[in-house]
Amino acid sequence: MAGRGKLTLITGPSGVGKGTLVNQLLERHSSIWLSVSATTRSPRQGEQDGINYFFQSRDRFEALVAEGGFLEWAEFAGNRYGTPRLPVEQRMAEGRPVLLEIELEGARQVRSSFPEGFQIFLAPPSFEELERRIRGRGTDPEEAIQRRLLRARVELKAQGEFDAVVINDDLESALQQVETLMELG
Repeated sequence: MAGRGKLTLITGPSGVGKGTLVNQLLERHSSIWLSVSATTRSPRQGEQDGINYFFQSRDRFEALVAEGGFLEWAEFAGNRYGTPRLPVEQRMAEGRPVLLEIELEGARQVRSSFPEGFQIFLAPPSFEELERRIRGRGTDPEEAIQRRLLRARVELKAQGEFDAVVINDDLESALQQVETLMELG
């Protein structure tokens, strides 16, 4: 059995490239386990329990909240979402590095519920570049873009709360920095 794994959390504003960076990390390091969230919403077509989400009844979710079974949780659009503690601890006990890709409020909860975790804030090279990336997606109406940008300003002010800040200007450079921070070699 390998030594105990480490929990690393990555957050940052919408459009900063978290998903791309996390996907690249997973491709390059098969040992990393990306945490699967639990939700009270119903599965969408093609989604599988334990792969996309752990689908749970509201009663079961609330029982887990009451017994401290989540590293973090929140409610969005009438459904609850959270990071179950047990699978994270199981993977760490196996010696696997565990990665959470999470939003700011969840990161703050994890800081309280799992203070030994290492928290990385992924930042854009500039706010203007972040806006360019969000607009470049071409998927959101202007109102949604303005909401994302407003939220991004709040999130960027919080980067000093994190153990490390990685600027995602060049993906390969950002990946190497995260690999070093995660002690992946």
